[in-house]
Amino acid sequence: MRVLETSYISPQIKKIRFQGNISKWNFQMGYASVVRVSETEFRNYTVFYHDKENGIFDIIFHIHGNGVGSKYIDTLQTNDELFISQPRGKVLYDPSIKQQFFFGDETSLGIAVALCSLLKSNNYKFQFYFELDEDNKNVPELLELENYTVFTKNGSFINEKWVSNLPLFQTDEWSRANFALVGNAKSIQTFRKVLKYKNQGNIYSQGYWLEGKKGL
Repeated sequence: MRVLETSYISPQIKKIRFQGNISKWNFQMGYASVVRVSETEFRNYTVFYHDKENGIFDIIFHIHGNGVGSKYIDTLQTNDELFISQPRGKVLYDPSIKQQFFFGDETSLGIAVALCSLLKSNNYKFQFYFELDEDNKNVPELLELENYTVFTKNGSFINEKWVSNLPLFQTDEWSRANFALVGNAKSIQTFRKVLKYKNQGNIYSQGYWLEGKKGL
């Protein structure tokens, strides 16, 4: 694939448009593509927009720390070429459920944009919760997301008592919603545990990263 355009939505959030032969690719909500980030290492990223006719697709990347994936993506410029696989994985939502709730962080912004567009076009009721670094708190607005609440990334989402007191759980409005939980594996684990304890909804989850573990 070839890099067509790059832009930074924040110092940590980079959007790249690629071009290549994607005519046979199967795009499903929740699928991810493998990107080769070194001679021996690969990372998974989510396509949030695609146009098969013109062979273009967009990915939002979280640039953070000194990881090999972040370093490599940060260096990509127009006309660079790289290996990207066709999307695969597991679907993250049940389209038959008209209420959709999404939880994620910086690594989840791409799929959030894709999901928001889909839910809006089909007149679903939806709500997004994001745990973001202070530098990225305005990114959802810049990405034109809707119906979202941003929480500062401070470890609160690994506190079961705190999670159980979120506005989401103070009403029966979302008791039968579809819950898609993606991003920080520890936050997801806690959120999922509270949902199961309260016997709420239909739950899909996918950990994108775990502190101290490479290449999740």
